[in-house]
Amino acid sequence: MFCSCQDMFEPADENTKQLEAMVQESNYVYGLLIYGYNRLPYVTTTQTDVATDDAVTNVKDETFRMMATGTWSSENNPMSQWNNCKDGIQYVNLFLKYVGQVNWAPSAASKQQMFIDRLTGEAYGLRAILYYHLLQAHGGFADDGKLYGVPLLTEPEDGSSDYNQPRASFADCVRQIFADCDKAVELLPAQYADIDDNEAIPQKYQDLGAQLAGYNLVFGNMAKNLVSGKVAAAVKAQTALLAASPAFRDQSGVTSEEAAKICADVLKDVEFDPEGNIWYRNTEKLASSKSVMPEILWRADWESAGASQESDNFPPSLYGQGKVNPSQNLVEAFPMRNGYPITDARSKFDPQDPYKDRDPRLAEDVIYNGTVFKSVVIVTGTYETSTEGKGHDDNINNPTTASTRTGYYMKKLLRSDAGASAASSSLSNQPHIYPRIRYTELFLAYAEAANDAWGPKVDGAGLGLSAYDVIKKIRERGGIGTDENGDYVGDPYLDECANDQAKMRDLIRNERRIELCFENKRFWDLRRWQMPINESVKGVQIEKIDANKDAAPDNLKYTVIDVEERNYASYQYFGPIPNSEVLLWSNLMQNKGW
Repeated sequence: MFCSCQDMFEPADENTKQLEAMVQESNYVYGLLIYGYNRLPYVTTTQTDVATDDAVTNVKDETFRMMATGTWSSENNPMSQWNNCKDGIQYVNLFLKYVGQVNWAPSAASKQQMFIDRLTGEAYGLRAILYYHLLQAHGGFADDGKLYGVPLLTEPEDGSSDYNQPRASFADCVRQIFADCDKAVELLPAQYADIDDNEAIPQKYQDLGAQLAGYNLVFGNMAKNLVSGKVAAAVKAQTALLAASPAFRDQSGVTSEEAAKICADVLKDVEFDPEGNIWYRNTEKLASSKSVMPEILWRADWESAGASQESDNFPPSLYGQGKVNPSQNLVEAFPMRNGYPITDARSKFDPQDPYKDRDPRLAEDVIYNGTVFKSVVIVTGTYETSTEGKGHDDNINNPTTASTRTGYYMKKLLRSDAGASAASSSLSNQPHIYPRIRYTELFLAYAEAANDAWGPKVDGAGLGLSAYDVIKKIRERGGIGTDENGDYVGDPYLDECANDQAKMRDLIRNERRIELCFENKRFWDLRRWQMPINESVKGVQIEKIDANKDAAPDNLKYTVIDVEERNYASYQYFGPIPNSEVLLWSNLMQNKGW
């Protein structure tokens, strides 16, 4: 029996050849890299904001709503990146093992080396991205008081590997991400683009005989949306900001000065986009897969048709589900047009007419009571539910599951030209571009780190911009400090903050909240800043004072209401290691409290 069944103890001959034989099939090896791309953790819809003080959802059993109200555990973790990112890292490590053995372009030594360099650079960049998201989701303090990251794996695992690996320190994980990003930057062009002159080919490839057509084949327009040198540099900046944040800085090995300089390196040749806050409204560029948007450094694949964000979030009178409801908390974060917070007496905020003379970005991002959207007046007050030309089921007292719980609907990111009619309630599809990394995020990261490092008005990184300069550009672009004609007349509150590092820090954080709202950033920002995570989410109830009169501002009563309580424990500033993994591997320490 033993003689006839050798496969019981050794892999069959045809199986032992799989990994070694695949170097003869470039598509097979390239598939490993594609699997790494497929594990990228970016999402294309608004999700995690409903687990913060910025929004709630009207979907009763929605995962993030349940998490925020008390079900988050090490066995039930919708924020987990553990399996997805670790799988991606395994694929990338396998690819790195074999990439140099594959004949990518047998007929030309220059093409062969260019393909090896590009693909290797992509792999290092992908690994850095996956480790960054693992670190963000699972880094934290264990019971011994030390700050840990995740197990560091830079070689592919196989049947002989020791899977019982301890978590590396947070600082070691940061260093590994930095190293991978640096390798990617070294091997990749900053951006992929066709060139039209042989002299523009890097010398190392000229020495191998590279020609224009071959260089453009590897590094040209056809490679756009792959990991580039600029993408890798941006991920290094994101990691540096995370590490230099209050939650991690004491043991991360990264200072605010270092983080600011790393952010500045990404931005040194970037022009600030004057329309960067409304890129999603540029229908002309959205219509083409080849369009370049100055605001977007890296994006997901262009979608020629889709309306999921619209069908999920349009008000119900426009045949949407109104799922993401912005909070009163977020609405109050938008200052007045003159730049002062609404809590400041100098702002001239009128609680009886709360949306008048506000930061213009509020009207861009949020549908509030009386907003005209797609030629329909959206009424979120309780005084009207069915009137010609007005939202017929949009108010907070409507019993339908699609109505708002806060008195607000999300407007940002939605294509207003995705329409429907009463005869056909399905929304028409429109092209979409979903950003993974926006330059505004990186400018804000620089401002945050630079202010922490040197104060509001010092450019310690040689970028030519201080934290103050960045925030001034962002606020002026949004319409702060401008008159009704759009002319800039000054921003005295910003100038006041320029003389106070702590006030500028708070202003930068508030600007980040506004500029990146509904982009799945707030959940992580609150935790890395160690800011309150159990703030009650509020809405507004709007009623007529005199039911027989019109809904004029002086006949409306605005009452702030509690909508949803958050139920986070103090240890939940840091996410858990999956409980199943901790039970399985004795060397894997859990974060404190989980």
